[in-house]
Amino acid sequence: MSEANQGPEKLADILGRLFTARGWGRKSERLQLESAWAGAIGEELLQQTHVLGLRRGVLEVAVRNAVLLQELTQFHKRRLLTKLRAAMPGVTVTDLKFRAAVW
Repeated sequence: MSEANQGPEKLADILGRLFTARGWGRKSERLQLESAWAGAIGEELLQQTHVLGLRRGVLEVAVRNAVLLQELTQFHKRRLLTKLRAAMPGVTVTDLKFRAAVW
């Protein structure tokens, strides 16, 4: 039976294809990542970090200086992972990777 003979399509299916075609899903995911990171890191340190992306469960974050990079890696990584996982229950975050960056 062809798709044309199956009757009306579900609106959710149509919107899903539209979001995928336009790339809106990726923008939404990006905003969700950035929002979760802001909640986990806090206002004080947010301006010194920048979310690079989530790849294979690893959230990559740029950090403004090496001292903060070391502090986040050594003392805050576990707490940040816990907060991120709570803020994004449908997303698998297995690790955090910090990179020194200048902006």
